[in-house]
Amino acid sequence: MRQDPFGRRQPTQQPRRGFRLNPRLLMLAAFALYGAYYYFSNRTVDPFTGEKVLIDRNLDAEQESAMGLQAYREILSQENVIAPNTPIAGEIRDIAQRLIAKIDEIEHALASERGLQPGDFASGFNWEVNVIQSEQANAFALPGGKMAVYTGLVPVAQNTDGMAVVMGHEIAHALMRHGAQRMARGRLEQIGQMAGAASGIDPQMQQVIYQAYGVSSALPYARGHESQADEVGLMLAAAACYDPREAVPLWERMGQLGGGRNPPEFASTHPSPATRIAHLQELMPKALEYRQRFCEQAN
Repeated sequence: MRQDPFGRRQPTQQPRRGFRLNPRLLMLAAFALYGAYYYFSNRTVDPFTGEKVLIDRNLDAEQESAMGLQAYREILSQENVIAPNTPIAGEIRDIAQRLIAKIDEIEHALASERGLQPGDFASGFNWEVNVIQSEQANAFALPGGKMAVYTGLVPVAQNTDGMAVVMGHEIAHALMRHGAQRMARGRLEQIGQMAGAASGIDPQMQQVIYQAYGVSSALPYARGHESQADEVGLMLAAAACYDPREAVPLWERMGQLGGGRNPPEFASTHPSPATRIAHLQELMPKALEYRQRFCEQAN
């Protein structure tokens, strides 16, 4: 302590400590701001559903189609592709052509119902469909219009109406850019993971958070895409003059695959067979109306 001229002791002044920000908090805030910017700057309206969805604005139709083509070539190079001149390949192509011919009408109709303009994103797709020899009861459609149907689906579909329902569902995924939506969401998830790592959260706690996120957000998001594809695909099949009522027995048969042992819906990327069938039954009046409206044979 110091003394003044009169001999009184004065308290020593302690140096002031400046306010210091935690670097980890700064890093966490930076990731949060970037994630928010990415999310809000890449929102767009889906003309098929009227919902706002997340799609990276830097990903255009040409880039998306190129990625779809690359993936398609890789898949076909590893599979037993049936010759295009076989009866089954010809029948599958005929179904695809009828569905594809109705895309514009269905997109315009659904967009109009929601007061929107159609996006016509698939107008430049170069459609191609192949049949793969496999026991899998499966099919897919990639961005750019690259499709494949596995022969294991044929006995489950049982008829052209059932096959059209499945193929319409897969085409709908490509039309609504579900792959691009998953990519954008994946980028947000990566930002979240980096933020978690930078914040110093315990790795075990991070794992718990990611698991909770999967059950509460990621899996319901995937199931939502499936339900959307069910609706648009059913309208496509109906407009192409297939009987949409075949969707219910089809999914009943799909639900029995593997002995009917399906995972709980909350832990799956797909709706349970019961949920899917109930949704299709709700859509049936609209699908039948679309068949009457767009199928020339029904008039």
